Amino acid sequence: MKVNWKPGTMIYPLPAVLVSCGSSIEQSNLLTVAWTGTICTNPAMCYISVRPERFSYPMIRETMEFTLNLTTEALAHATDWCGVRSGRDYNKWKETGLTPVEGVAVSCPYIKESPLSIECRVKTIMPLGSHDMFIAEVVNVIADEGLIDPTTGAFDLASAGLINYSHGQYFTQGEPIGRFGWTVKKK
Repeated sequence: MKVNWKPGTMIYPLPAVLVSCGSSIEQSNLLTVAWTGTICTNPAMCYISVRPERFSYPMIRETMEFTLNLTTEALAHATDWCGVRSGRDYNKWKETGLTPVEGVAVSCPYIKESPLSIECRVKTIMPLGSHDMFIAEVVNVIADEGLIDPTTGAFDLASAGLINYSHGQYFTQGEPIGRFGWTVKKK
């Protein structure tokens, strides 16, 4: 039997990412975002949705840049902590022990401990209600060398141990059940 539920955002799981923003390492902050995703392949584009009252919101709006840092089980504590504490009150880099590294294609830093950091430039800000959506073009990706097979050049993000967020909880990822196209692969 099915029941009607109140309208809401029930599309789970989502990636739990740490977003770094600001004009420099010294003038930067971290915030946890689960409202994020891919929106275009060519050009590579993604989005984050952020409440205007968040401490990081004016930093992103001013610089029109941010970096998505994918999170792992080892980063779960910092991911949650950065989501419930404000940069108005804490230096999140210092409090979490995460290491800021100067951005390559953007002014904001990326997180050294993240297996994959995606540097983005905002193209459009779309007010939606409780959140504004920052639609951005990916301008650089910084990946741990250990995720790239030196022989084939294949990228193995599945081995990074990423976490996701589902309706108020964080989860590790489960076992793979198939590869894209497995249902039509010739035997």
